[in-house]
This record gives sequence, C-alpha cells and structure tokens, in this order.
Amino acid sequence: MRREELVDLNAFLTVAEEQSFTRAAAKLGTSQSSLSHTIRRLETRLGVRLLTRTTRSVAPTAAGERLLGTLRPALESIGSELASLNELREKPAGTIRITTSEHAATTVLWPALERFLPHYPDIHVELSIDSSLTDIVTERFDAGVRLGEALAKDMVAVRIGPDLRMVVVGSPGYLATRSIPLTPHDLAEHSCINLRLLSGGGLYAWELERDGREVRVRVEGRLAFNNVSMIARAAEAGFGLGFVMEDHVAEQLARGSLVRVLEDWCPPFSGYHLYYPSRRQPSAAFALLVEALRYHT
Repeated sequence: MRREELVDLNAFLTVAEEQSFTRAAAKLGTSQSSLSHTIRRLETRLGVRLLTRTTRSVAPTAAGERLLGTLRPALESIGSELASLNELREKPAGTIRITTSEHAATTVLWPALERFLPHYPDIHVELSIDSSLTDIVTERFDAGVRLGEALAKDMVAVRIGPDLRMVVVGSPGYLATRSIPLTPHDLAEHSCINLRLLSGGGLYAWELERDGREVRVRVEGRLAFNNVSMIARAAEAGFGLGFVMEDHVAEQLARGSLVRVLEDWCPPFSGYHLYYPSRRQPSAAFALLVEALRYHT
C-alpha cells in the first residue's frame, strides 16, 4: 500500500469519527477544501461513495461503515505496536486511558494507582468516570473497568477486585413503623428509594437472588436519585429502603443508623474486572498497570 493511500484512509476515518469536515480538518491540521479533495480521491479510487454529506452533518454510507469496520482494528493494532516500542525505553512511558464507574474508581483503581504511579513517573493515567457501558474501541480507551457479569465476550478480562454485595437497608426508625420484608414480594408494601440510571434514564430494577432463583423487582417510592450516596443518606434519614453496595453503607451499618433486611436475598457476586480488546498488543506501561491492578485472592 502506498503512503498516499494510508493518508487517504486516515483522513476518511477522522472525518467519519468527528462527523464533521471542519473538526476533522482542524484535527489533521489541514484545510477543509484539501480534506474534501482527499475524500473524493479515495472514493474515486475505490469506486464507491463512503460519506453522505448534508449541510449539518456527515455520516458514513453502508460502504463507509464496512470500511470503518476494517480500518479501526487495523489502525488500533498499528497503534498498539508503536506503543509497544516503549519497551525499548529505559523507563516505561505513555498515557493510559481507562473508562470506569465512580465506585470502581474510588474503591479499586485509585488505591492501586496511588501505590503504582510514584514508581513510574513517565506513565500517565486518565480516568473517565462514566456509569454507562462505553465502547472502549470506538471511544479510543485503552481499557475499561466494569463488573465481571457485564463484560463483552471479545474482551480480555482481568479481575482487579474482590466479590461485591448489594444490601437492602433502612433506618431503625423507618423499620419500626413497618413490617420487616422477608421476601422480594414484601417490598411492594414499602417506600423504596429508586436509582435513576445514567445510561437510558430508566429506573434500576432491584436484582435479588436466593438459592439460584433470580428476581428483578420494580419498586415504588417518593424519591429517586442518580447518585448512590444520596440514596444512602435518604435511607438513613428514614425515607424508605435503599438498595446499595454494601461498602457504601459500611459505616452506617456499623454504628446502627442503617439496618439490613432481605440479607438472604443478597448473595455476593463477581467484582470489578479490567477489560480490553483481545487483539490489543499491550505496551510495557499498560502491562505493568495490569499487573499492579490484578486482584490476588
């Protein structure tokens, strides 16, 4: 493949990802007219239209989407190989971008990074806090952190944290006025504090399990938050039952300001995993970070 063809393909990929000739030209350091000429040259050479242009947006055609499916992994592989050249350096270096939830960042990632980073001053880490299931390939992240049960099948998964557990909790004052729930069905008689999901905007259905039987419960109540800490505070203040990670309310449980119920319906589950594409060739910096995060039982 000639150098000119590589330039054209990179130009096409940039326009498709930015969905704008203006932004793509700025990113590539060229003019819009020159970039348009490059795309037309590529389309002429291939004999198909790759982009649909309107006055407001740019989108890939069916042929363009097919080409993107080939280009992205190929260029990612090239980028990974270039990054692996860091192994030839005296000190590992590079920037590692990770998408993660806030809970995973504070409980697992940051404690490990706090120990790891002082030993490798040339390694930079960027954490993007996002509770949705981000496409790490499309968004150009090196890795993501999610619960083991939420991982895509084509990803390498490395366990980085212990098992976790959800708990249903309420204040002693609230529970003194209601019957203690013994089954998920009993939650219908209680005021429950809902979690509004950031991805999709729906309300989270409480996931309970006992003896292999899984139950998803849609609960009702006066309050809903998209923040777990607020759910814990509202439950502690007596506004109903909350469903949160056990470690979020460990202090409240220890001092008795919150009491757990339905404990036998809240078994432990697989904890956080670092995941990344199986085709990725890890750089020295990335490999070191993976080992630093790896959970040992």
